[in-house]
Amino acid sequence: MYTVIGNPRSRTVRVLWLLQEMGVEYNHESIAPHSDEARAANPVGKIPVLLDGDHAFTDSTAILTYLADKHGQFTFAAGTPERAIQDGHTNFLLDEFDACLWAAGRHARYLPEERRVPAVIDSLKWEFERSRRRFVDRLGAGPFLMGDTMTIADIVAAHCGRWAKGTDFPVDQPEFTEYVDRMVARPAFRRAIGAS
Repeated sequence: MYTVIGNPRSRTVRVLWLLQEMGVEYNHESIAPHSDEARAANPVGKIPVLLDGDHAFTDSTAILTYLADKHGQFTFAAGTPERAIQDGHTNFLLDEFDACLWAAGRHARYLPEERRVPAVIDSLKWEFERSRRRFVDRLGAGPFLMGDTMTIADIVAAHCGRWAKGTDFPVDQPEFTEYVDRMVARPAFRRAIGAS
C-alpha cells in the first residue's frame, strides 16, 4: 500500500486526488513541509512524498506520472502521439501556471523578508493571465485537455486554478472558471481534501 506524506493544502492534494480517482488504497500522513517528519522521508523536507515499498518518490508531477503509468489510468501510453500532447499540456502548466503561482508565493511570504520583491507579483499575475487565455485555447471543446479523457494534466490544471483563485490571481475568464469549478466538484477531489 502506498503512503502519501504531505499536507493536503499543498501540491500533495494532486497525489491524493489521483489516488482517489483511481480507487487505489493508500495511507496518508498529513505532515508539514520542512518538518522533521518530512525530512525523514525527503532530506530536503519538501512534500509531497510517495512511499512505495523501498522507494520514496518526490515532486508531485513525477509522482502523478509514476502512478498513472503504473496503473494505466489517467494517462496515455508512453511513446504515443497522445502522450506527447498530454505531456505538452503538463509542461505548459508547470511552466506557465505553477511557476508563476509559486514565485508569487515565495515573494509574498516564503522567502526571507530581505529577499522578497513584492513588485514582481503584478508581473507574475500578468503572465498568468496571458497563459490562462492560451490554456482556454488548449482546452478547446473539452471537457478535458485531452478531449473526453481526463488525464493527470487536468489534475495539475485544476489544482493551479484553485490555487490562483485563493491567491487573488486573475481567473475571471468564464471558460477557465467553469473548467476549474467542474473539476474541483468531482467527488474524488472532494474526498482528497476531506470535504463531503
